[in-house]
Amino acid sequence: MDGRPLYILRLGHMDIKGLVQALAEESLLRHVLSINEEGLRCCEENTKVFGRPISCWTCLVDLEGLNMRHLWRPGVKALLRIIEVVEANYPETLGRLLILRAPRVFPVLWTLVSPFIDENTRKKFLIHAGNNYQGPGGLVDYIDKEIIPDFLGGDVKCQGGLVPKSLYRTAEELENDEIRLWTETIYQSASIFKGAPNELLIEIIDASSVITWDFDVCKGDVIFNIYHSKRAPQPPRKDPLATHGITSPAGNNMQLIDKSWLLGQDYSMVESPLTCKEGESVQGSHVTRWPGFYILQCKFHSMPACATTNLPRVDDVLATLQVSSDKCKVMYYTEVLCSEDFRGSMTSLESSHSGFSQLSTVTTSSSKSQSSSMISR
Repeated sequence: MDGRPLYILRLGHMDIKGLVQALAEESLLRHVLSINEEGLRCCEENTKVFGRPISCWTCLVDLEGLNMRHLWRPGVKALLRIIEVVEANYPETLGRLLILRAPRVFPVLWTLVSPFIDENTRKKFLIHAGNNYQGPGGLVDYIDKEIIPDFLGGDVKCQGGLVPKSLYRTAEELENDEIRLWTETIYQSASIFKGAPNELLIEIIDASSVITWDFDVCKGDVIFNIYHSKRAPQPPRKDPLATHGITSPAGNNMQLIDKSWLLGQDYSMVESPLTCKEGESVQGSHVTRWPGFYILQCKFHSMPACATTNLPRVDDVLATLQVSSDKCKVMYYTEVLCSEDFRGSMTSLESSHSGFSQLSTVTTSSSKSQSSSMISR
């Protein structure tokens, strides 16, 4: 409408973790910088077409599909660095930023990101929740009707799709990467054996906090559980074998739930168990409803017993024993977001809480990658 180039970003459909796994933070930054260079070229072309100076562009960000998995810390870290670099190298090139279909969890993401955005830039943001962008004061006041994308009711087709799994770096590559995104920053690793789960204790003081987690199942299958207890588990007992220089299969795993504890009496399950297959990447969050102690548990997932009545072959038995004796390996990270950090947005977050199915996502099976395009008009 004003001759500015238009950049479209479907952030809610962005496979954040897939992009970082496939490209790493530096490659993402270079891609964003190339987009800004393209924007400058479009500004120069439109200056000639419209016969007046055009030095900035409009950015349209669609947040449909945004949920708590987008709060994955390495993704937020990469986003903040991109904002910092872009503002330092391309000042005053953003003319307007239209944020559409902002969901209930948007205030949480905005609270994390907004302090790093320049005050002059924030003044250029226009935020629309739901479908109120469709009427007067909405899109048609800022964008020509003929270039509104199809997913917002227009006719322009925008390309996008899944990040191919073939482009993902393997767990070994991630661990050996020079950047060492996982092992030297925030991720920890754990080996899990049958009968020796890995358990992480989180003490919650404010009942309206949010526990977020992310883990990659590097080897084997695991079952993920979250428990709550009003009393603190006792520190794990020292392995008696270690005093004689012998290491038990549990290794350094932390086991907090005492075998004498009774489920439903000493502790309770607050989320349904989730079976996670080898190679999957799992992200999710839990809005805490009570203070106390929360235990995040990953345990070995045993293979189901054979249902057939025929006698198993020797090779099958040996294969089963080999699998069952193998260890599982996970790389994990967790963080607690306190309600006081949300600046009053906790009510909107709690209203969107509807269980594990919506607040947890296996990204390898359901995430979509970004869809973006630069349109000269």
